Amino acid sequence: MAERLIFVCSCEDSMAPDAAAIGKACGAEARGADQLCRRQLDRFLAALQEAPPAITVACRQEAPLFAQEAEAAGYAGALSFADIRESAGWSDESAKAGPKMAALVAAAAVPMPPTPLVSLESKGVALLLGRDGVVLAAAVALKDRLDITVLLTGAEPVAPLRRAEYPVMRGRVRAATGWLGAFEAVVDGFAAPAPSSRAQYVWGPAKDGARSRADLILDLSGGAPLFPAHELRQGYLRADPADAAAVERAIRAAADLTGVFDKPRFVQFDAGLCAHARNRKVGCSRCLDLCPTGAITPPDGRTVKDHVLISAEICAGCGACAAVCPTGAATYTLPPAEAVLKRLRALLLTYREAGGRDPVLLLHDQRHGEALIDALARHGDGLPARALPFALNEVTQADLSLFAAAFAYGASAVRVLGRGRRAEGWEGVARNMEIANAVLAGLGLAGPAPHTAAIETEDPFTLGEALRAIPAMPLAFAPATFLPLGRPREMTLAAFRALREAARAPAAAIALPEKAPFGRARVDTEGCTLCLSCTMVCPTGAFAANPDRPQLSFLEDACVQCGLCAVTCPEKVITLEPRLNLAPEASQRAVVKEEEPWCCPRCGKAFGMKSSIERVKAKLTASGHWMFADPKRLAVLELCEDCRVVEATVGGIDPFAGPPRPLVKTTEDYLREAERAKRREEGGG
Repeated sequence: MAERLIFVCSCEDSMAPDAAAIGKACGAEARGADQLCRRQLDRFLAALQEAPPAITVACRQEAPLFAQEAEAAGYAGALSFADIRESAGWSDESAKAGPKMAALVAAAAVPMPPTPLVSLESKGVALLLGRDGVVLAAAVALKDRLDITVLLTGAEPVAPLRRAEYPVMRGRVRAATGWLGAFEAVVDGFAAPAPSSRAQYVWGPAKDGARSRADLILDLSGGAPLFPAHELRQGYLRADPADAAAVERAIRAAADLTGVFDKPRFVQFDAGLCAHARNRKVGCSRCLDLCPTGAITPPDGRTVKDHVLISAEICAGCGACAAVCPTGAATYTLPPAEAVLKRLRALLLTYREAGGRDPVLLLHDQRHGEALIDALARHGDGLPARALPFALNEVTQADLSLFAAAFAYGASAVRVLGRGRRAEGWEGVARNMEIANAVLAGLGLAGPAPHTAAIETEDPFTLGEALRAIPAMPLAFAPATFLPLGRPREMTLAAFRALREAARAPAAAIALPEKAPFGRARVDTEGCTLCLSCTMVCPTGAFAANPDRPQLSFLEDACVQCGLCAVTCPEKVITLEPRLNLAPEASQRAVVKEEEPWCCPRCGKAFGMKSSIERVKAKLTASGHWMFADPKRLAVLELCEDCRVVEATVGGIDPFAGPPRPLVKTTEDYLREAERAKRREEGGG
């Protein structure tokens, strides 16, 4: 940050930040002010003319003003904003919040990469669902803005329109798929009205399975929603027809849904890393179990057979799939995990560099969390000086690498701020908190309170009380300083290894809860036949074969506990054991089982296993089959595939030969033999 300029404003002396101390902790020049956004705006404008590579303003309330002035001045550097007022300065512990202010400024200065976008196009084709005149009134309001089709349930009598300006049909939507610009509904009982309908619609012949395509759906039927987590499905608007205000809001929203809309591509998916299925065997289904919107679906079995399908158009960005994906096939992009950890590193290391101790990391989303923090600062005692707020797009995106890195970088506790009601996808972040606590306990770092826990509230004062009640749980070692690089799994292992080394904990394996992404696959070697089926389905290469000899090896660091090996093993001798092994041996491939290869007695080529050849010969001999009664034929099994052909050609072995055929007998032969047998019985010779 040496080339960065920092502006620190006291906001009309409502707080007392130490600009010099903040600049020193951040390694940058810091300039103070008491009303930078009004009376002292010229200081900011003068700095723009100096054109430093980057400027950070420690004020978020007036960010639009400063951004506007920077754009007008043609400033080409990086401009960022940090909130030190509501998060630190407006607190009863503001006198001790200097390290926290420096940390917040340093974190805000870390640049975030641009978010990839996905475009949705709507041409205004709308399907309106309803049961009574409410939906017809909505159609009247929207007919000049949208291309409308009304679908009535037919459950109630409805007076016909005087003029048929748009289609009015009857039917019930059995199923619906799609998103804004690409909805498709399957309709049962589909019928058109009779033109002679008088007091109410009279419906003609009905048919099932009709299909309707639309860009948006306005559902005023009052029935069950057509989609899971329907409020997150873009283009699907739903309101209770008995609630006039809700209906009016839905109508206004529908009127604006024409054109091209960009939404973030929240999740990046690498199908090659997905551990869902192999060879029609299902292993990992963590993301499918958690997705609240139905954006993730199983493979279709035709073009896609092994990996799940993620619809960027449907995805609402909860991030639960990325938080639990064990391989990193699904990664969050708003922002990516690597960028998040770089900002976290700057926050925690700067806090310690500035003299702060025992930091409590508060993970929160921008909508719910910032509102509570703001209310607590304005109407209560504010956040404690050691509580460091860290904003995410959604708290449910918090993967295991975030918790592991937080403690490696010096956090003494992590609290996740959730709503009073559980957010969609919450199970994933709860599972990661449980795993993090298990690892810390296994490293001997357990404290008087859980190191990671949730604070679920919509009351700012409850939030403040919960944070102040967290006991001091200092980690008695210096924080790690490694740079977060790679995929989330790699960063998680790096953070946990740094923790183990700093804590000087023994290298014993730590037991983890079910569905943890680390562990080993145990093989009962007595029952293993070295068929190597597990190596062909393992998506990460944890199980591997040796091309030169019958050998099965296992790399524990690569095992993601997907279970594909266990469900594929024909002998059912593989079991999963969730654990975290931080010993060096976990990163080294170990031989699970190997056997002596069988060498062809003719050419010396190694093929198969000695035990398998002997087992097959023993079974065929015991079977008593005529083909293997001859030792010469049995010896062919000892030859390699090339030498078997040679032996069959020059060795005099006829592969089509059978046992000696019985002689052909006529009726006279049978009568003659019967006569002879009779004479022998009578003693006549």
